[in-house]
Amino acid sequence: MVHLYQEVTAVKRLNVFPESVFSVGPAHITDTVMTTWLIMTVVITVCFLFTRKLSIEPSAGQEIIEAAFEAVEKTVRDVLPIDPWLVVPVLGTLWIMIGFSNLVGLLPGLKTPTADLNTTFAFALISYSMTHIFGIATQGYKGYLLHYKEPTWLLLPFHLIAEVTRTIALAVRLFGNMLSGDMIAIILIGIVGFLVPVPFDLLHFVIGIIQAYIFGILTLVFIAGGIRTEI
Repeated sequence: MVHLYQEVTAVKRLNVFPESVFSVGPAHITDTVMTTWLIMTVVITVCFLFTRKLSIEPSAGQEIIEAAFEAVEKTVRDVLPIDPWLVVPVLGTLWIMIGFSNLVGLLPGLKTPTADLNTTFAFALISYSMTHIFGIATQGYKGYLLHYKEPTWLLLPFHLIAEVTRTIALAVRLFGNMLSGDMIAIILIGIVGFLVPVPFDLLHFVIGIIQAYIFGILTLVFIAGGIRTEI
């Protein structure tokens, strides 16, 4: 009976479509949204606690925050020829949110937000918007739009299709990787029981971090392409 309960509970957690928790008028608040709000609350609280008393002699928490920002800054500086601090706040936030979203599903009772296609599309749209915002900011509207005619205006439809498919591929890629992780864990629970998937959860932790990093790097590459720099 315990084995059956574990399997049923795991299957309930695997739901491609979000489940509505409550409604506010016509808006339905889903389990994915609730988990995302929880992640936002935790991240904001931790950042506030670690940064409210900054000092020249940093505490352990301050050192962690500084090391994270320095790593993001170095990554951006190595790729983009512009001031990295124009990109670091947005890219750093994206990395943190996707990382926590990938890993929170390891906690009992919480759903992985990035196993919901709505969430990954939202992240992909942010990536898509950043590409155009920084492209226009560095080249102006006219200079940025002119790149769509290269090498000829005849290829304009293909440029536009590439913009759409690139964004969709970015969303589906993250969604597929995180959903497949949940599915494999459920299959292992159904076949061999509850304890064996524990090592797989450790692998899932590593994969979640890697997928967040890859998403951020691809966003950085797209931004570099938007401002027309060689990488």
